[in-house]
Amino acid sequence: MNVSRIALAGGVAASTVLLLAGTASAHVSVQPQGEAAKGGYATVNFKVPNERDNASTVKLEINFPTDHPLASVSPQPVAGWKIDVTKSKLAEPLEVHGKKINEAVSKVTWTADGSGIAPGFFQQFPLSVGQLPEDADQLVFKALQTYSNKEVVRWIEEPTEGGEEPESPAPVLALTAPAADAHGAAADDKGGEAEEATASSEDTSSSNTDSTARVLGIVGIVVGVAGVAFGVLAGRRRSA
Repeated sequence: MNVSRIALAGGVAASTVLLLAGTASAHVSVQPQGEAAKGGYATVNFKVPNERDNASTVKLEINFPTDHPLASVSPQPVAGWKIDVTKSKLAEPLEVHGKKINEAVSKVTWTADGSGIAPGFFQQFPLSVGQLPEDADQLVFKALQTYSNKEVVRWIEEPTEGGEEPESPAPVLALTAPAADAHGAAADDKGGEAEEATASSEDTSSSNTDSTARVLGIVGIVVGVAGVAFGVLAGRRRSA
């Protein structure tokens, strides 16, 4: 009897943990395709699950960080959704590839043309973004999710390191270490070319040495044969 009660209690506890984990993870999030390296460009996906049983998600607004503005933001078309890109003037111009940028994308909005994201489904919204900052480890995007019943869920709470996950956490894009420097790569290529040239020179020298040895060997054989022939002729003359 006690064993049955313990098993039942354990099952309830496990189910509760899974339920809470599912609830906590069911929010708007952002993930890169591959890596989002500092100082580079990346394609990211905003994943939007529908958390309601009686309404569809019909609108998504993603607000971009103002402390690290991104000069280049290009959305990928999503079937059944209209896309609006909002730009704002920067307090301080950005310099990208030698050019000064006075405005940057501050918000991207997707609005459903049809039924949107139905209950029990999710949708991904891809963006190409850059140039990613070199002096930050992450970017925080604040998102607003609108349902067909006019309810708006604000995913805007910034997570704190070592703290509990907020009730409505904002999507956070983790940035990885910067990619290898192009100049360094070029130097490596030149070094490789130099090694190949040295190896080629050594191979040529070895080939020349082998050829010389072969020639000398043939000459030695010819001289030896000539010497033998001379000796035979000399012996015949003496006999005569």
